[in-house]
Amino acid sequence: MGVLDEQALNDLERRDPDAALTLLAEMSGATDERLRRRARAIAGRIMLRAASRRGVPRPGVGRIGSMRWQPGVDIDVDESMDALLPAAIAGRALDAEDLRGPGWIRPATAVALVIDRSGSMGGERMATAAVAAAAVALRAADDYSVIAFGSGVRTLKAQRQPMGAERVVADLLALRGHGRTDLAAALRAAVTQLNESAAPRRITLLLSDGRATAGDDPVAAARAVDELLVLAPVGGDETGAQASSLARTVGARYAEVTGPHSIPAAIAAIWP
Repeated sequence: MGVLDEQALNDLERRDPDAALTLLAEMSGATDERLRRRARAIAGRIMLRAASRRGVPRPGVGRIGSMRWQPGVDIDVDESMDALLPAAIAGRALDAEDLRGPGWIRPATAVALVIDRSGSMGGERMATAAVAAAAVALRAADDYSVIAFGSGVRTLKAQRQPMGAERVVADLLALRGHGRTDLAAALRAAVTQLNESAAPRRITLLLSDGRATAGDDPVAAARAVDELLVLAPVGGDETGAQASSLARTVGARYAEVTGPHSIPAAIAAIWP
């Protein structure tokens, strides 16, 4: 039976963040049920912590303000006082929904995160996807969806569905690589989700190598998206060439990611 040593994992995270996040993603799919459940139980908090690094938006785009608290973020005690005092006086437990935390305040934006899970999706790719989901949850906590696709499309979180960020990460880590790549269907699913939002800005954030091996032409589907941002994993055999070509063809912003640690800065670069 495997054992998860959280202190050792934290030590590894300080030395080599990508190795630690990859190991956690792999343990989240372990055959040992106890190890698997323990890994998923702490994954959300650790992925949120990783997502909050170097993810500062460009100057002038937004401002720091108070928003609903998310696990992995400091609690704003002053803004949460209306909830803290009555709970302390009554001797009752706090409701996390009443807590506030710091976050970037921007004009209303809805986001659909679209994650390629075709083929072999384990280890580093899973960790990269999990950090991306955590980053989106931190930046668009009230109006985002998460869609995973291979030959089929699966919505892990619907646009206006209340779901904690840690649960979203855990559900994502439960997935494994599957089938071929119907990119067009995934982009259409993103449009469907974003149509549920009243936000004036609607972003589809695609994490994919851009290769479509099933379904319709993804270019036509990409042109139907209000605003497309493309993140392409690179390294090893991955060059990002097809994702870059898709982005260039439809006028989307594009950034490359070299592992989980690079997600926050890459998102900040293309999501002003």
